[in-house]
Amino acid sequence: MAIIFSLTIIFMLWRPNGINETVPTTIGASITLLAGIVPFTDILDIFDIVSGASLTIISTIMMSIVLESIGFFRWIALNIVSRSKGSGLRLYIYINLLCFFMTMFFNNDGSILITTPIIIHVVSLLKFTAHQKFPYLISGALIATAASAPIAVSNISNLIALKIVGLSLNDYIEMMFVPSMIGIFIMGLLLLLYFRRDLPKEILKTPLKLDKSSSNFSYSHPLDQPDRHKSIDWWMFKVCLFIVILTRVCFFALSSFGIPLEWIGLTGAFLLIVIRWKRNGIGVKDIILKTPWHILLFAFNMYVLVYGLKNVGINDFLVTNLTGYIQDDPLYASFIMGTILTVFSNLFNNLPAVMIGTLAITEMGLEGYMLQIAYLANVMGSDIGALLTPAGTLATLIWFHILKTHSIRITWGQYLKVTFIIIPIALFVSLLSLYLWITWLFV
Repeated sequence: MAIIFSLTIIFMLWRPNGINETVPTTIGASITLLAGIVPFTDILDIFDIVSGASLTIISTIMMSIVLESIGFFRWIALNIVSRSKGSGLRLYIYINLLCFFMTMFFNNDGSILITTPIIIHVVSLLKFTAHQKFPYLISGALIATAASAPIAVSNISNLIALKIVGLSLNDYIEMMFVPSMIGIFIMGLLLLLYFRRDLPKEILKTPLKLDKSSSNFSYSHPLDQPDRHKSIDWWMFKVCLFIVILTRVCFFALSSFGIPLEWIGLTGAFLLIVIRWKRNGIGVKDIILKTPWHILLFAFNMYVLVYGLKNVGINDFLVTNLTGYIQDDPLYASFIMGTILTVFSNLFNNLPAVMIGTLAITEMGLEGYMLQIAYLANVMGSDIGALLTPAGTLATLIWFHILKTHSIRITWGQYLKVTFIIIPIALFVSLLSLYLWITWLFV
């Protein structure tokens, strides 16, 4: 099983000839099932665990496709430059805020897909050198990925783990929002201090034209539409934005009544699609073609592989060697699980890592808030600690791929030079904040 898992992860990260990451995981999961390591009788249980999280993420991506088609992201890109008013520092702050809120409203992978081309176009429009582009690009990517920690609905691995632990979305927010936001703030501050001398003091001083009837601002975007130059329908713009915000609010307001998150998300996406069709006559072709339906299969495959590792004893090893250290001490629980998940995430990606960690802690016999702090430390390690190397998250690998397609060369060495200074400090602060916050809540 270790060989199957290792080869699957290697090919998933390598992606020879640009194959989709679902291909190697499907092969690995199929071998695991055919070899009897995971019984076929467990398939329905596994599908039940991963389907809700996958459909929730898919629904947010559908929403982003609709928003792109009405010019939402083009409008944001234009505003970022216009409101920076000639300040490289102000532009840097706006870009990082953009990346943060895109993840909060959509998800980390979707945020990378949306914001990276926007940032590339902005820094190219302003004729930045390669040295000047680097701070904006890497800071945006790190913030966008880390921003999936405060609310579970922004990351598929968080949602799957949430279901395994049995924690409600609102309880997650109560315990995780404050400490993770402290960690993200420290990360952003450290990045600013690290790059302060590389940011251009002055940028384009002449404000770009922005009105409610037209825009001469365009850029290449993965979700771009052929009619991107047409005037923005501001009624449609406001209604769609309202629905996105309302859907996000309903995640927290309605989940406490037992309404599945995926049905809330899919309802919001359905409303956007219907309103666009009624208003603009645009059907669902772009939704069908551009929605990454393979996410459902990918998540299922990864869970089969992780379940296979569990069946051959990796969970027993973790439970035997860790339970005694973390079952009575929340500080140990926070730092040990956060560190282990950081190591696992950077060795073989954060999605299988957080699944392994979550399955392990459910078998440790932890009670009450000890189980919750161990789980939340898992999330800290998989969302923040995983940023230490490019292999830690799929979002980071997607970011490198987008850079390559735009002929922007950023090496792993350049990435590691930044993250090996920033991420350990941000992770330490996050885990310490988690311990202090949870202790304050429950004591």
